This record gives sequence, structure tokens and C-alpha cells, in this order.
Amino acid sequence: MASITQNGFDDYAKNKNIHTSIKAFFREYGIGTVLKKANAYKVTGVPVVDVFYYLVQLVFTNKSMYMNILMNVNPAGFAKDVVYRLLNSPYINWGKYMLLTAVSVIHNIEGLTSEDRLNALAVDDTMFSRHRSKKVELLANVYDHAAKKYTNGFRMLTVAWTDGVSLFPLLFRHLSSPNQKTRRNEAKADIDKRSCGYAARKQAIMSTPEVLFLMLERARKFMVPARHVIFDSWFSYPATIMRIRQIGYHVVGRLKNTSKIKYLVGKDKLTLSQIYNARRKRPGKSKYLLSVEVMLYNDQGDTLPTRLVYVRDRLHSKKWIAFASTDMTLTEEQVIALYGKRWDIEVFFKMCKSYLKLGREFQGLSYDCITAHTAVVLTRYIILAAQKRQNEDPRSLGELFHLCYDELADVQFSDVLATILDYFHESLYECLFLSEAQMNGLLEVFISKLSGAFKHFFVPLAVVG
Repeated sequence: MASITQNGFDDYAKNKNIHTSIKAFFREYGIGTVLKKANAYKVTGVPVVDVFYYLVQLVFTNKSMYMNILMNVNPAGFAKDVVYRLLNSPYINWGKYMLLTAVSVIHNIEGLTSEDRLNALAVDDTMFSRHRSKKVELLANVYDHAAKKYTNGFRMLTVAWTDGVSLFPLLFRHLSSPNQKTRRNEAKADIDKRSCGYAARKQAIMSTPEVLFLMLERARKFMVPARHVIFDSWFSYPATIMRIRQIGYHVVGRLKNTSKIKYLVGKDKLTLSQIYNARRKRPGKSKYLLSVEVMLYNDQGDTLPTRLVYVRDRLHSKKWIAFASTDMTLTEEQVIALYGKRWDIEVFFKMCKSYLKLGREFQGLSYDCITAHTAVVLTRYIILAAQKRQNEDPRSLGELFHLCYDELADVQFSDVLATILDYFHESLYECLFLSEAQMNGLLEVFISKLSGAFKHFFVPLAVVG
């Protein structure tokens, strides 16, 4: 998985052609035009694209705007008030800006892979902390799932596109608390109700599923090339999955093993544990333990066919993890591989917080400033991800390489061999009714007959199997 690492960031930051690379990205994807479409423009004075460029490149110079002002060094040639007027504007549609920019990059990247590749929208949230703040607009006492405690800040809900090699953020929203009692501060009373800032503040106090549905509907409207939505167990409720399916996306997600959520198996309503205990498991070291077709249902009587795939927990060999897929055309192996692409969004959060200064660069008090600052940080990540893909993917160098190179492999050759052995092992078990010792002995005889070149690949797999 080609994720952006610390070394990649350091190499990029040390490059003498930083400004050239960022300017090339701005020209190629028309960032100035995109900002105008998002209502970020000025009739006179410093162009908005110049201010935005200054903010984007700031993190790569190892200097802050404060230090530039303190040392009386301002390469941009404008005062800090110009920057804060941009950051605090409630009329700029940062969501539209993010979608237009990301979709342009995605369409450029998507041409490097085959049409059969499974792309997806990854959904997750992370903590946007403001520990020492007291007057930040809509600041709330929210629960941090990672730290297992409540803290001051927001939950940053993010929808990103991934093909398993690159990830590009599409939409985000800083969520406060729907409960007024847990909110430290309320929204500004004098905000223009026709502005994008007012709509953003309304979404900030909605429930997480409601905001997620709005994001997915908007991504659908902008024709983001993806058929599946992948997420962790925090979002895997039947009502949520069924609503996303109505929007037009299939869902692949990890499920919670709880007695409160049940699934229709025939006429019975069973929990995940009950379904698992009632079925025969696949023998040997197979990729998955069990696959069952069930029905999701809601209080209105609606149902949705879903496949449950149980896999062994790597951390606890005696435990299992269950995934759900509403796309019945996917095989069990495809469901597992598709969910594995969700890890990119975790790396994305780590990168933004540790190296791109998410939540640490501008300590503004308005909700608009927090939103604008996040859009700047995500633009930096998009530039890094696009640059990394261009440098490391040989097909991005031109049409000749696009024609000559094969599709990026989702499954390694050794994994294919392991799958063949699994099916061979299962066939012996089901057709010949051999014991485990007999099957292992037969497998050893089979490998011993192979030539040295083939034995090089099969011996490690036989040991694992």
C-alpha cells in the first residue's frame, strides 16, 4: 500500500523545487478557477489564489506566518489581515472547492488503472482537538474513541476516495455535539443565513449519520468514480447501511458483535454470534471462516440482501471478525481486499496531524477559520499524494507506459498460490474425506515432485498452510 510516509514528506520538503511543484499543480488543475467557482475571489486587491498558494506552501518552508511577520520577512507581499479575511469568510464554499479539486485529480489518476479495479469511498472520523480553547465557536465536549475519554474539540468526519494505492479527501465536516448541554459555545448569532457558513454550522450540530448521508449524496452528484463505501464498525448499523444503499452506493463494512443488532436468516432473527455458532466453518487456513447470506431489516419492514463474511482475528486466533457486503456480486476474497483499502484513511489522518499541521497552524476562534484551515491542509495532502503517484507509478509518465504496463496488482503471486492450495486442501477434505494428517502428507508428496523453481514458491506456502 503506497501511503505517504515521513520520509516522503521530508524528501518533498527538502526539495529545492517545492514552489515549482506546487505552482505546477495549481496550473494543471486550475486552482484559481476552482476557487472562483467556490465563491472565493476578489474584485480588487491581492488575488485569492495568491493568498491560498501562500498558505499551502507555508508548511514546507519550516516557517510560520507569525515568524515571517516577526522577522519582517513576508515573501507573499501582503499583510496578515488579508489571510485572516480569507480564512474567516463565511461565503466561501470549501466543500465545493474540495470536490472539484479532488475529482479532477481522481479522473487523472483513474486512467492509470483498469476499469475492473474496485475503487471506494472511505469514511471515518478523527479528533480535532482544541484542549486549551474556551471561546472557539461551537466548541463541544466530544468523545475521543482512540483515547477513550471526552475532550474539547470536534469530530472531523471525512469522506475520501481510494483505489488502494492513492487516497484523496473529498469532503469533511467538523462535528460539534447535537446536545446543547455538551456544547461549550454556540454559533454566531449574526451570521448570514444565505451563506455557506450558516449551512456548515447547521450540519455541525446534526447527528453523524445525517451529515454522512449529505456528504455521500453530494459525492454522488459530482459523479465521483466509486461504487462502494467502506467504513469501520462505528457506522455499521442496519439503518445506516440501508440508507446508503438508497443513495446508490454499496457498503462494505466491519460489523459490531452485539446482541442489540440482529439479522434475518430465513425467518429467524439472529445475532452475529448465533449465526457463527450455528454454521459449519471452512477447514484449514482458508482466507475466511464462514460466508452467509442474510437480510438486513428496519422498523418499516424494508429488507436488504447482504453477505456476511467471517474472518479470523489476527491478534486473537480464537476470535473472529465479521464484514458485511451489500454487493452480492463480490466474492468473499474481494470483500476482504476491498475493506483492507480502508487503512489508507488512517494513514491520511496521521499524516495531516503529524506533518501537515492539522489543527495546529492557525488558532482561529470562528468555525469558518477552522473549515478554511482544514481545506488548506487537505490540499497539501492532495498535492503530496498526486506527486507520489506521479513519481512512483511508471504509467503516469505518458501514454506509452500506460499501454505497456499492466494493472497494479491487488493480489500478489504468492497470495494466488496460497489460494490455490487452500482450494486444493478443501477439495480433498470434502470429496475424499481424508484426515488432516493424510491431507498434509499428500501435499508434501505433491511438493516434493516439483522442480526447484516451483518448489521455491510452494514450500513457504505449505509451511503456512
